[in-house]
Amino acid sequence: MDSEGRRRALAERLSRAEGPVSAAALAKELSVSRQIIVGDVALLRAGGLEITATPRGYVLPRPPSGVTCTFACRHRADQMAEELNAMVDQGCTVLDVIVEHPIYGQLTGPLRLSSRYDVAQFVARCRREEAAPLSQLTEGVHLHTVLCPDREAADRVRGALERLDFLYR
Repeated sequence: MDSEGRRRALAERLSRAEGPVSAAALAKELSVSRQIIVGDVALLRAGGLEITATPRGYVLPRPPSGVTCTFACRHRADQMAEELNAMVDQGCTVLDVIVEHPIYGQLTGPLRLSSRYDVAQFVARCRREEAAPLSQLTEGVHLHTVLCPDREAADRVRGALERLDFLYR
């Protein structure tokens, strides 16, 4: 398969994916190195395809179904899993985390966490990589964009974050 055909196959695979697909999995499927996949993704992005890199792999954006809400939060770094689980436990997906940096402006980290398993994997990767949460740049203050199946689920998220005293006021 030539490079153009491989990029078409890569884009097609991502369009069919139910969730994130890792570069390693794509490399195995297409019989190339992980680095080739990373380069192909860069070229596809340069060509206008909106591929998002998440902690668990690449995804193509899909139109959200449900209610999208933004919650302003503040907590210690060691409370990150508790906060994320409070949101996914309500049947919602944590799409991203956003901080307002004094130099760089808005910094957004895609998350796409939908379950306790996703949260555990994310937190474990942060620990393994010794990566600090973006919220440490802003004294714990950050935003989360959350996709909920309905308004009731969004209200449950708000209630759970209030009970934990994580909502920023």
